[in-house]
Amino acid sequence: MKKTLAVFVLSVQILSAQNMAQKLDKATKDLMDSSGAVSSGLSFYVADENGAFIYEYQGNKGLSTASTQKIFTAGAALETLGKNYTFKTMAGYSGNISSGILNGDFVISSNGDPTLGSWRYDAYKPENFKKKLMEAINSSGIKKISGNLVIDDSYFDHQTIPGGWPWDDLGNYYGAGVWGTNWRENQFDINISGTEFKGFSYPLENIKWLNDLKAGGNSDQSLIFTAPHSDVALINGTLPAGKTVTVSGAVPNPPLQLGTEVRQWLKEAGIEISGKVITGSQLELEGKQATGAPKNVILTYQSPTLDKIVYWFLRKSVNLYGETLIKALGKEKKGNSSFKSGIAFLKEFWKSKGINPNMINFADGSGLSPQNYVAAKAEVQALLYAGKQPWFDAYYDGFPVQDNGMKMKSGTMRDTKSFAGYHTAKDGKKYVFSIIINNYQGSGNAELQKILNVLK
Repeated sequence: MKKTLAVFVLSVQILSAQNMAQKLDKATKDLMDSSGAVSSGLSFYVADENGAFIYEYQGNKGLSTASTQKIFTAGAALETLGKNYTFKTMAGYSGNISSGILNGDFVISSNGDPTLGSWRYDAYKPENFKKKLMEAINSSGIKKISGNLVIDDSYFDHQTIPGGWPWDDLGNYYGAGVWGTNWRENQFDINISGTEFKGFSYPLENIKWLNDLKAGGNSDQSLIFTAPHSDVALINGTLPAGKTVTVSGAVPNPPLQLGTEVRQWLKEAGIEISGKVITGSQLELEGKQATGAPKNVILTYQSPTLDKIVYWFLRKSVNLYGETLIKALGKEKKGNSSFKSGIAFLKEFWKSKGINPNMINFADGSGLSPQNYVAAKAEVQALLYAGKQPWFDAYYDGFPVQDNGMKMKSGTMRDTKSFAGYHTAKDGKKYVFSIIINNYQGSGNAELQKILNVLK
C-alpha cells in the first residue's frame, strides 16, 4: 500500500511539472512570436528548489544580463571574504608631533571601502566619519600640520572603470568608478530648474561645467559626462521646464573630494595646514612615491559588515559595490587588484561550483557592461548553489520583491531586461528561475513578469 501511494504521489508530481512546463512554454512562445521580439534573443530556465529541471527556452544561450550579473559577484564575495568581512580606512601621520605641531604629512588611506561617507547606513554617514576623525586628531594633540594632507588611493590599481562600460554611463551616479579611497559613494547631486543649476549636495572641488541642457519633455532625460581625474564635466539632454529636478552624477576624483572636505573640517577646528591637499595619484604624477597607509595610525574606521553591503548591493543595485568587490577579490585571492584579475577569479569560482565556463563570460561585477554574456541556466545554478550555503540568508535578504510580488533581482539596460530569483507558489512548490531578453522592442518588464507569473 505504501509503495502504491508513493508511486501515485510521484505520478502527480510529474504531471504537475509537465503541466507547469506546458504553461511556461505557451507564455514564452507567445512573447517570442510577438512583433517586438522579432529580432530578440531569450534565455529562460526554471528548476525546483532541489535543482530538478522544470522548463527551459534556450537556457544555455549567453546573453547580456544587466544587473542580474550581481548574483554571481555577491555569492562569490560572501563565500570568499565572509559575511563579517569589513573594509578599513586609516588615518595617521608621518614624521612626529612636537608641541602640537605635526612635522610631516597627515594621511588618510583605505582598502577601498565603498561605504565611507555613505548615506545608506545610519552609523556610517559623513558626519560619523568626521566625528571619529576629529576626535582622533584632538586626542593625538595635533594643532598644526606642517606638511600636506594626503589622501592615499594606492590600494587598488589606477583603472577605476571596467573596460566595456558605455561612455554615456560614466558620469552618471550608477557609473561611478572605484578608487582605493572612495567617498560618499562617489556620487553628487545637482538641483536643476529647467537648465539652470540651483545647488549641489556638497561643493565639488575644481570642477568646471559645460552645460548643453535644454528644457523640454516631462521627465529627466539628461546625461552627465565626467571622466576619472578630469576637472571638466558636461551635462546635456532635456529636463522639464518650470520644475526643479535632482540629477545625480559621478565624482571624477573622490579622494581629492574627501581631502577638500577634511581640510574644511580642520579649518573649522582651528588646525592649520601649511601644505596642500594631494592624492596618492597626484604624487605619482609629480614623480613622487605614493605614501601608502600612514606609519603612525590614530584611527582605524571599519565599514559595515559585508552582509549589510551585499544587502544594498542587491536591493538597490549599487554598481560601485560590485566593482569594489571585484577588485577586493582580485587583490585578496590573486594579489592583483585589476578588474581583469578579479573577473578571472569570479569565473574560476563559479566554474569550481560546476557551472560550464562557456556560459559565464563576465566583463565586470555589476552587469553595467554590455559585454557580459551569461546563460539563464548558469544563473539558476548559481542561485541553487547559494541556497545550500550558510551565508544564504544574507544573500536572499538582499533580493527585492518586485511589483508582481516575486522575490527576484532585476536587470535593466537599453534593449535588455532580466530577472533571477526564488518563488514559492500557492501550492507550496518552490521555484528557482532566470529569464533574460536582449534586443526586445518593448519595455520587457511587464512581458517577462507575465511569463513568470505562471509560476505563482
